[in-house]
Amino acid sequence: MSEEADKSVNGDEAAAAAHVGAVDLSVTEAVAPKGDSRTRVLAVVVGILVLALAIGVGLLLKGYLTDRATEQARTDAVAAASDQAAKMLSYNYNEVDQQLAAAADGLTGDFRDEYTKLVEGTIAPGAKEKKLTVQATVQAGSIVSATPDDAVVLLFVNQVTTSSDVPDAATTGSRVRMEMHKDGDRWLTGRLTPV
Repeated sequence: MSEEADKSVNGDEAAAAAHVGAVDLSVTEAVAPKGDSRTRVLAVVVGILVLALAIGVGLLLKGYLTDRATEQARTDAVAAASDQAAKMLSYNYNEVDQQLAAAADGLTGDFRDEYTKLVEGTIAPGAKEKKLTVQATVQAGSIVSATPDDAVVLLFVNQVTTSSDVPDAATTGSRVRMEMHKDGDRWLTGRLTPV
């Protein structure tokens, strides 16, 4: 082979080698962005999964806390309703004004106004006139419905009544439905209805 032909072959090989190097470089550059985009997609998918998991755990925790608060409300509302019913339905003619005014402290605004009018217009004057003494005791109570801040309670109440007309104690039983509302850490009565 001649020297010129040898140079031509060597030149072609050099050009081919340079071309292969360029191809290898371009292949590496083309593959690198695909690897980066796969990593980005994987990171986005993992981020979405973590966010979904966090939201799911948050919802479960909120449900758990609401259930606990509702269960506590069921217990607390029955106790508060029992105490309040005994105060509202018990009085002695000598102290009826003070006793029933104190009972009004456990009522919500509108119901307090209605109860106060009833006490002042009917109950207190009648108790003084007939020398009535009423002792109410709650025999049993149950929840009708409850949320963390509102409850409806059914109570079974016995009342022992004496008066100037009937000095021997007379016992009567009744059922009352009480709507209870939480105000801060207190349960207040929003309505008392005989059933």
